[in-house]
Amino acid sequence: MAAVAWGRCFPRVWLRRRAGPGCGRHYRAALCAELKQPLAIEEVASCPVRPHEVRVDVHFCGVNFADILVCRGQYQEKPQLPFTPGMEFSGTVLETGTDVSTVKEGDRVIGVSGFNGMAEECIIDHKTLWQIPEGVPLREAATLPVSYVTAILALEHRACTRPGETVLVTAAAGATGLAVIDVATNVLQAKVIAAAGSDEKCSLAMRKGAQSIVNYSQGSLKEAVRKLVGSDGVNVVIDAVGGDVFLEALRSLAWEGRIVVVGFAGGTIASVPANLLLLKNVSAMGLYWGRYKEQNFPVFSRILSSALQYCQQGRIQPHIGAVFKLEEVNDAFLHVIQRKSMGKLRQRPQKICYVASEEK
Repeated sequence: MAAVAWGRCFPRVWLRRRAGPGCGRHYRAALCAELKQPLAIEEVASCPVRPHEVRVDVHFCGVNFADILVCRGQYQEKPQLPFTPGMEFSGTVLETGTDVSTVKEGDRVIGVSGFNGMAEECIIDHKTLWQIPEGVPLREAATLPVSYVTAILALEHRACTRPGETVLVTAAAGATGLAVIDVATNVLQAKVIAAAGSDEKCSLAMRKGAQSIVNYSQGSLKEAVRKLVGSDGVNVVIDAVGGDVFLEALRSLAWEGRIVVVGFAGGTIASVPANLLLLKNVSAMGLYWGRYKEQNFPVFSRILSSALQYCQQGRIQPHIGAVFKLEEVNDAFLHVIQRKSMGKLRQRPQKICYVASEEK
């Protein structure tokens, strides 16, 4: 999936601009002025930074499915119009406020913003910036905050996945699905069954490290998993699809298995049959990425730092499926909506965007 956007809240897109700190000038941004309408690229006046803030020259901005939802008014968070989408970005520091000592001008950083990253620059609280380690490109770094933090939170923090366990991941060719495969296989040494809706997507998941694949557009997910692992089932499920896929994945769990809900790319929210939880002593839990940033920031920060370290060590390798220019943001969104993209999408300077979202 691909899409381009401005500001801080659109699907996985990345942007880049030339440096030039200070006010009294303008920069371009992707603007949502009306819900369910195309984004506009507008010239925006630069604002002064407050003491705790940092101005960042945005090089890449991720395009996530959540960005599309927020521009439709269908997301949990509803920013006031007009706003700029874009939840994650990478870039270089242009200017720091008087109280900021954690970063300095010229530092390479990734940031987690509240829907304002799809722009050539953005201003952000210094607490939600992380320095990018040496050897990690800006492009790859920008893919980490949403999909990889979600993957690590789901696998390690929520499901407590152990080496040798079997993990079933749905929407496996989406940005989060590929991150789950990467982390489960290369960091946690788990075995992965990747489930997706086409042979092409299944093939990508296999290339990224999955041991087995299931195309759930061709039949029952539960029966396909049974053929792979027998009647015992899988230990962990990371589900981003919802609906019938969620229910079949739930029925595929082993004794004391764990299923983590990370999204509803299929558009349907299923009801959980509580008797299934009882019969196998299984656990069903949710993971809302954004709440960790607000409710348990130390865990969020630690996991994002771990993702940066894994990337520096070469233990994870983010997949970038496409790149769009800033002015192509609506094409990028359409790419995501039509389920054409797999993994993260990106663009090269100048004015570049990355795009990625969940693929059913």
